[in-house]
Amino acid sequence: MSPNDRHSPMRIRLSEERRTRILEEIRLFFDEEMDREISSFQAERLLDLFIKQLGPAVYNQAIQDARGFMMDKLEDLEGEFFEPVDD
Repeated sequence: MSPNDRHSPMRIRLSEERRTRILEEIRLFFDEEMDREISSFQAERLLDLFIKQLGPAVYNQAIQDARGFMMDKLEDLEGEFFEPVDD
């Protein structure tokens, strides 16, 4: 990792297939729930906004959850040490 990478904004990349599927879901949501059709361009702008605004928070929460899970497992490991009994 270069020094410049540490300060650049996080980029969340979606596969083309996933992005297309999400864009279809956004347009369907607006059509069915809001009784409003939106263009592909509008759906793309909305998706980009959500990724920019929600992506880092969701990512950071996932990292914290994974860290907590791993810490719990490491604490459990302490009780698993075998201590031989001297006779």
